[in-house]
Amino acid sequence: MRNDTAEREHHACQRCPTGNAKMQISVVIPAHNEEKYIGRCLSSIRNQSVPDDVQIETIVVLNRCTDRTEEIATSYGAVVVSDDSKNLSAIKNTGVSHATSEWVVTIDADSWMSGGVLAEIHRHSKSPNSLGGGIRIKPERLSPGIAVGYGMMLVPAHFLGLSFGMYWFKKSDFEAIGGFDVMRHIAEDVDFQRRLKMHGRKTGRRQVIISRESITTSCRKFDEFGDWHFVRIFGNPCRVRQAIAGNDREYLDKNWYEVNR
Repeated sequence: MRNDTAEREHHACQRCPTGNAKMQISVVIPAHNEEKYIGRCLSSIRNQSVPDDVQIETIVVLNRCTDRTEEIATSYGAVVVSDDSKNLSAIKNTGVSHATSEWVVTIDADSWMSGGVLAEIHRHSKSPNSLGGGIRIKPERLSPGIAVGYGMMLVPAHFLGLSFGMYWFKKSDFEAIGGFDVMRHIAEDVDFQRRLKMHGRKTGRRQVIISRESITTSCRKFDEFGDWHFVRIFGNPCRVRQAIAGNDREYLDKNWYEVNR
């Protein structure tokens, strides 16, 4: 496994052979047995249309992988680190801790970016008031059940100024608010964005939900559990609260940490 400073510097030199100063963006991808999906995610990062002064670092966090995830990640030149926790907050925190950039993006391994996502982040980052933010997300297919399930999440998120699926932020702000909360076993991303937004208010900055570009996410959970899966989950808020606190391991494993890949 490639997981040291020299390896990261080697990749940085490959991307910036002239030694010119460039803005760097680190993309962190948690991955648990993602051989079926991660190539599409990594390809979308490789194919981003970014300005010449943008340099991309990709970090894949292996989580209890027993398949070809590491092999695929290294074939795309990603930095590979490991965290075997059954805790998405801890896994993401590990990835961000290895980022060498001030600007960091987190995205799931079964999602992929449209071609101008990182260019949009670069554009917004130039504003002195830029805090980071989220992006528009869409499923790879739609059905009545999927549409209702996403609506249950996205409608309230819109009015709260939040988003799902991909986040971008400064590493210094990440550290200032304590990263992702390891006491949260799910919904850690929405909580993180909420705290980042509050931090921005204190420092006179605001977050941006990117709408010109988007990410697409796989429907593998719907394929396994049925298209009304989100409706069933969020229709049982008491059990969701127990899962968030890590008090319902069976529910967590079934729906998040041991989903068939």
